[in-house]
Amino acid sequence: MKIAMLTGGGDCPGLNTALKGLAAGALALGWEVIGVRRGWQGLVEVDLDSPESRATWLRTLDAESIRTIDRTGGTFLHSSRTNPAAVKRGDGTVDLTPQILAKLEALQVAVLFPIGGDDTLSYGDRLHREGFPVIGIPKTMDNDVHGTDYCLGFATAVSRSVEYLHNLRTCAASHERFAVVECMGRNAGFTSLIPAYLASVDRALIAEVPFDGERLARLLSDDKRKNPSGYAMVTVSEGAIQTGGEVVQSGEADAYGHRKL
Repeated sequence: MKIAMLTGGGDCPGLNTALKGLAAGALALGWEVIGVRRGWQGLVEVDLDSPESRATWLRTLDAESIRTIDRTGGTFLHSSRTNPAAVKRGDGTVDLTPQILAKLEALQVAVLFPIGGDDTLSYGDRLHREGFPVIGIPKTMDNDVHGTDYCLGFATAVSRSVEYLHNLRTCAASHERFAVVECMGRNAGFTSLIPAYLASVDRALIAEVPFDGERLARLLSDDKRKNPSGYAMVTVSEGAIQTGGEVVQSGEADAYGHRKL
């Protein structure tokens, strides 16, 4: 039996550990393991008739090649945000799913393991609906993959956010300021809410609940007044909106239709 695995989207400290655990378990069962480099881009770009292309985009993994990969963060297979269902060609896009399925069949891959967030796994779901066996491993700092309570990367996002929030208190208190801290996470508020709770921040704005700017200003002013050090802090979700407002977006959409918030 042969399996393939890939990583997509942003990096996080747990990726190499997940890759090593998955590969080691498969090797222990006597399976073959292929690592696809640069996420879905590897399957889009690889030319199976070219040894040079295979060497660029695919890696055959054994016990020696994965032995030390968990000693560093990130992904040794590298990553991308390529969407095979919407690959740019000329002035438009094309769906390369038939070609992806043909390559997986030619490689004799029995099961594909994509590791990524909502975008990476959404294309994995597409392959699953086409009839190809896919097992997704959720990885996203946003913690917004449906069907799971835990995503690789979220714990790191929380712990580092709490550290930075505590560090910012020095500046905010010294100058008696309002500290407004924007947290990534697009349309999910976990990365604002949980760090705010753990760091005892005064207020937290999340993407799921619109906020009233005037009320927020009154609350923060009251928080600042009551604080002996004369400062107040608020975390703001990347996708937070005011009541009656909308998210301001800019730039071209990426392969999954997202523009900059």
